[in-house]
Amino acid sequence: MTTQTSTPTLAHTRDELAAALAEQDGRPAPGSSRPYRRAVVMTMGALHAGHLSLVARARELADAVVVTIFVNPLQFSPSEDLARYPRDLDRDVALLSGPGLLRPEDVVFAPDPQVVYPDGDPVVRVSAGAIGDVLEGVSRPGHLDGVLTVVLKLLHLTRPDVALFGAKDAQQLAAVRRMVRDLDVPVAVHGVPIVRDDDGIALSSRNAYLGGEERRRALALSRALRATGTAEQIRAAARQALQETDVDYVALVDPETFAEVPADFVGEALLLVAATVGTTRLIDNALVEVGA
Repeated sequence: MTTQTSTPTLAHTRDELAAALAEQDGRPAPGSSRPYRRAVVMTMGALHAGHLSLVARARELADAVVVTIFVNPLQFSPSEDLARYPRDLDRDVALLSGPGLLRPEDVVFAPDPQVVYPDGDPVVRVSAGAIGDVLEGVSRPGHLDGVLTVVLKLLHLTRPDVALFGAKDAQQLAAVRRMVRDLDVPVAVHGVPIVRDDDGIALSSRNAYLGGEERRRALALSRALRATGTAEQIRAAARQALQETDVDYVALVDPETFAEVPADFVGEALLLVAATVGTTRLIDNALVEVGA
C-alpha cells in the first residue's frame, strides 16, 4: 500500500484495503467525536468528468471517500469489449487527485479479478429479478446480475455509509436501489445527474471509441430525449431521431419498476434509448413529462 501526501491511498489487495479503512475508522470526523462517514464510488476506470462529479458529490456527503476501479468480468458477455476496455490506473489516480476530490486519507481500491473473485467465477450470484429481464437485461443477458454481484461484494469490502451511482445507467441505479432495499443492505444510495459534453452527448468511457463521423451520429441519442407529447408520440419521435443509428431500444417506463407506461399515461416517465454507432453501443435517458 502506497501513501503520498498529494495522492489518495492506493490499495490493490483486501488486506491493504482493510488497513486503509481501519485508519479512516480510527479518525474522528472533523469538528466531531463521531467516526468518519464513508462514501464509495464504484467505477471501471477510464475516468471522465462524469465520474469526477460522483467523487465531488461524495466529498460533500462524507468525511472519507473510497473509489473502486475494477473492470468486472461478470458484467461482460463473450461478445462484448472486456479485453479492449481502456485501462490506465496512473491516469485515473492523477484525475482523482485533482482539486476538491480525493485526499491522502481517501482510498482508491484497484483490485485484480482474483482479488475480487478468489475462487474464480462465483457460484452464488445476485439476481436482478424482473428489473433485469427488460431493456439492458434483454440486450445483455446476465449483465445486471453481474453488476449487482460485484456491487454487493464491494459494499461488503468497503463498508460505506453512502454509495453514489450515475444516473446515466438508470436501470443499474434502479436495480442497486432495489437490491439494497430488498436485501437490507445498510447503505444510502444516491443518484448523481448525468454529465454531458458541450454538444449534449452523455459522457461515457465508450465515447473514446467514436470516430469523427460516428461522434456526429451519436448525438442522435441526446436529441431523441427531447421528444414531447403523448406516450406514443414520444416513442415515435425518439425513434425518428435515432434513424442514423442501429437502434436497440426506445422505452418510456415507470422510473422505479421499469414497466412501460400505457398509451394514455399522463405524468413523469423515464425515456431510455440504446443504440449502436459504428461498433460502439451507447445508452442515454431523461425524465420527461408525458401528455403535457
